[in-house]
Amino acid sequence: MMWTKAKIGDCCEITSSKRIFFSEYVESGIPFYRSKEIIELSNCQEISDPLYISESKYDEIAHKFGIPQPGDMLLTSVGTIGIPYIVKEKDTFYFKDGNLTWFRNFNEGLDSRYLFYWVKSAEGQGVLNNTTIGSSQKALTIAALKDLKILCPPIGIQNRIVEILTSYDDLIENNQKQIKLLEEAAQRLYKEWFVDLRFPGHENTKITDGVPERWRKYKFSDITSIMSGGTPKTDVKEFYNGNIPFYTPKDSGDSFFAFDTITHISQSGLDNCNSQLYPVNTIIITARGTVGKTTILAVPMAMNQSCYALKCDELNSPYYLFFSLKNEVAALKTMSNGGVFNTIIVKTFDSICLIAPTQDVLNMFEASVSPIMEQIKTKARQNIILTEARDRLLPKLMSGEIEL
Repeated sequence: MMWTKAKIGDCCEITSSKRIFFSEYVESGIPFYRSKEIIELSNCQEISDPLYISESKYDEIAHKFGIPQPGDMLLTSVGTIGIPYIVKEKDTFYFKDGNLTWFRNFNEGLDSRYLFYWVKSAEGQGVLNNTTIGSSQKALTIAALKDLKILCPPIGIQNRIVEILTSYDDLIENNQKQIKLLEEAAQRLYKEWFVDLRFPGHENTKITDGVPERWRKYKFSDITSIMSGGTPKTDVKEFYNGNIPFYTPKDSGDSFFAFDTITHISQSGLDNCNSQLYPVNTIIITARGTVGKTTILAVPMAMNQSCYALKCDELNSPYYLFFSLKNEVAALKTMSNGGVFNTIIVKTFDSICLIAPTQDVLNMFEASVSPIMEQIKTKARQNIILTEARDRLLPKLMSGEIEL
């Protein structure tokens, strides 16, 4: 069967939204998305710092101009470009003009989900990057997107390609949902034991000033090693030709565990910077710019100077330290300072406390939370394997190398 080149603008309508002004934001109502929110949805993350417009405004727009429908595609088009999102049945939202481009009203020759996977492919990303305008901030224009050509197989083959790739994405999304539930269970367990103080044996334990008998209260910095990192010289290529993961705030997210990083350095790069190779179960917190993102190393990593590595040998309980630190993130953010970038300095940790429970309570917590954390880690690894398998298949399917 023939694969033909088609202009995207001939296969669907490419447009944007009607402008929403800052004065029209409300405290609650219909979610209003920018590029940031679409990127979070694409990564199966919860929306952080949500914005809303009123239901009446949404209904007015829906009546006059239309709203995103299931199967439509949105594309981030300013700044971080080229992140696609297919509107789902359950979605109800409106979006920011300029930030996002709207693909809708697809004809019978192009499946929106096929376009979605083409955008995600190396070819699609390359084409989009070569189509941008602007130097300080890249952008995609509607006119340029209309003229882009895509290799289209017959619609039946498009549907089969989508079916194969979607099967991977469905497994990834299902794992992500389970990970979220497990993370919530682990956090509830910590809160119940150490915030609400309903730990095993609490009924017979005297509590004075919020501290159970025989527990100890420390400055966080008195009991925890707070270690910083460093960056090898960026102009020495051999420093960046290695396989040592190099953690920076760009690698931070909402995941409990870090498995890999964008940048990798060599042993010589590690030897020529102020970072150590931090072992598995070291806690990392971002300290500059993006402040307070906390994760646990699933593999040994080095890190740059915009993060701290934390370890508490006395308690020897990485999960307790992890949740204790997450519990203090809001306080750390409040105390961060700086001009252009918010910054946590080492002295900031003097202002927060770590309550050390008795060893038997600590041991019981680790025994209870460890199986949950191991399940999280296992499902996260499965998603890495599924993503790699999907990404290997993607270019072969989109080029016709694999016949269907």
